[in-house]
Amino acid sequence: MTARLFPPGVPIAKRIFDLLLSVVGVVLISPFILLLTILVRIIHGAPVIFQQVRPGYKGKPFAMYKYRSMTDARDADGHLLPDEARLTPFGKFLRSTSLDELPELYNVLRGEMSLVGPRPLLMQYLERYTPEQARRHEVLPGMTGWAQINGRNNVSWEDKFALDVWYVDHWSLWLDIKILLLTPLKVFKREGISEPGNATAREFMGTEGGEGAGE
Repeated sequence: MTARLFPPGVPIAKRIFDLLLSVVGVVLISPFILLLTILVRIIHGAPVIFQQVRPGYKGKPFAMYKYRSMTDARDADGHLLPDEARLTPFGKFLRSTSLDELPELYNVLRGEMSLVGPRPLLMQYLERYTPEQARRHEVLPGMTGWAQINGRNNVSWEDKFALDVWYVDHWSLWLDIKILLLTPLKVFKREGISEPGNATAREFMGTEGGEGAGE
């Protein structure tokens, strides 16, 4: 899975914007990133970075990086405990502030993600989308997006995907700037972090009655 400085299909202005802000951001907050890395290592153990394959542009898989927010706690039979049981208070803090997503800046620099775009979800969701929902992969996935500032995990999957597709159809550099400016406010308010009874959001099983819905 090779990355490109200028991925095909990505507007040049958007890519340059991503690169400039990412490089400047990493330089400015590098001491904080180092401190956060040390804390994650002490509290959650190794590895510090959680890596998972996610679908990117056109559904192409890539390895997405995040700070670990859970331990490897297991039951008496050696099976991992549910997410809610393994999510530590520090992990909840990382998620509620979106600090766990800082390593995704590396994905942005590699051209696998953008600062703004639909959030990269799970690979198994690809076959569960309707054709309209699958259009969310017509742009690079993002660290934040239109759906994230309009409800995050507190809206239904269908509404979230509709917001993603709206972004695809209405993208502009000014829209990206607007989303980036509103994101810190949403993070500060800690709105829509998770659904009741879930560490983040319930699994998407497909839209009932729609083409591409899962079994």
